[in-house]
Amino acid sequence: MEEISNYIKTIMAEDLKSGKVDEIVTRFPPEPNAYLHIGHARAIITNFESAKAFGGKTNLRFDDTNPTKEDNEYVEAIKADLEWLGYHPNNVFFGSDYFEATYQKAILLIKKGLAYVDDLTQEEISKYRGTLTQPGKDSPYRNRSVEENLDLFERMRNGEFKDGEKTLRAKIDMTSSNINMRDPIIYRIIHLEHHRQGNKWCIYPMYDFAHPLQDSFEGITHSCCSLEFDNHRVLYDWVIENTEVKHIPHQYEFGRLNITGMVMSKRYLRTLVDTKKVTGYDDPRMPTLVGLKRRGFTAESIKNFVLSTGLSRVNSTVDYQALEEALRDDLKLKALRPNAVINPLLVIIDNYPEGQIEYLDCPNNAEVLEMGTRKIAFSKYVYIEKADFIEEKPNKKWKRLALGVEVRLMHAYFITATSVEKDSAGNIIAVHTTYDPETKSGSGFDGRKPNGNIHFVERTTAIPADFRIFEALILPETEENKDLDFMEKLNPNSLTVVSGYVEESLKNTKPLDHYQFVRNGYFTTDKDSTKDKLVFNCTCGLKSSFKL
Repeated sequence: MEEISNYIKTIMAEDLKSGKVDEIVTRFPPEPNAYLHIGHARAIITNFESAKAFGGKTNLRFDDTNPTKEDNEYVEAIKADLEWLGYHPNNVFFGSDYFEATYQKAILLIKKGLAYVDDLTQEEISKYRGTLTQPGKDSPYRNRSVEENLDLFERMRNGEFKDGEKTLRAKIDMTSSNINMRDPIIYRIIHLEHHRQGNKWCIYPMYDFAHPLQDSFEGITHSCCSLEFDNHRVLYDWVIENTEVKHIPHQYEFGRLNITGMVMSKRYLRTLVDTKKVTGYDDPRMPTLVGLKRRGFTAESIKNFVLSTGLSRVNSTVDYQALEEALRDDLKLKALRPNAVINPLLVIIDNYPEGQIEYLDCPNNAEVLEMGTRKIAFSKYVYIEKADFIEEKPNKKWKRLALGVEVRLMHAYFITATSVEKDSAGNIIAVHTTYDPETKSGSGFDGRKPNGNIHFVERTTAIPADFRIFEALILPETEENKDLDFMEKLNPNSLTVVSGYVEESLKNTKPLDHYQFVRNGYFTTDKDSTKDKLVFNCTCGLKSSFKL
């Protein structure tokens, strides 16, 4: 894909040219408390691609400074996501690796009179903080002596106090116009076992204190984060300026990426999993990277999609169809194109020999000759799509099979429908046809034009398959549903499963194999497949307006 520049790359280029930095070093710092979703992909790709453009480095740093929801399961999942996307960190660090160094910086602030132990409750701290239009007021504990604060902070570390009983706050300015600067909490007490540190610590640094220090410890030059941290930058800089660190990092913000029809909230995604509205974080309807991967999106398509959206200091919303288009662009010359019949209708070719099966040559991808050919079976009995046949006389725009109408079975012969079989309810269960043996694909015939070219799967060699068809998890917002609860906006039709058949060439298919099923769209093999029944997930249709 064509190299795409952005304002962060421009800053990096200027910093290198001016000698402000000798090397670009970035980091991706996820908290290991959830699975990554496509919104995180922008942060991953921005950090890795920006550094790579200048021959720099990117670290993976797990922001594990809050033990309440962090778990090693998420650590391993995040590592796997990066590997899948094709990114390899220069180093893998954990915020908890720096707990002792961070603690010492907090002691330094206390000694400088820039931090104090507070006894106010969370509710009281919020009340004292003021509002956007009203200044805050000092805590009654703000002027404790350095000696008392050092003693209390050490006792906090030693576990003498309960959760929430005391906090350590930076002493900055309770009248600041930026609420983040009104004596923010920098340490709190949490008596929980940490996934890496065990019970060694019961005090944990807040993100706004730990993060700039971690950037400094690692030599990060450009700390890139989403726009929500814009008004935290002044606190980031305050921490760096007052903790006497050797390396000075700088924070830069970019807009969040939202996609229509996709849920991007960790809390909502967790709710969907916990209430079993989805099968897990890798449910193909989920916007998680593992879910998108299982649905059939490729790493290349996600990367190209994110890069195509650009980067700015403005939050943006992109239509979901743009993500689908990136997938089509990636797979159109890569995916095999076998036959699959999703809603099968039996076709009986009355004048074809009973018991005979012949194998016809068929290209694996007609647009890429290098992908070679395969053999597909043909016999007296084949399945076609129900949508490819109508009983009544068609209009001129109908280009498929109908009674008295002749079509080509793709890569095979011309057939003409002569009659139908119906069940007791009047539903068509089979179509009788005749074929012209002189019209075999690739051979000469009298030049007549069929009324269409439809795909098929031969019955005796067909492999049963379930096809999962997806819609958005959340219904589009309307005047009627705009005030509904999140769970009430769930789309009852987000998953539809239909049963059909695929050609026998797919008998050895593996999970995550990609296919373009003729006229039905792009699909991938699901891990739920068995030897008796394959399962395929529909990634997207052949075009945005395509409806199954």
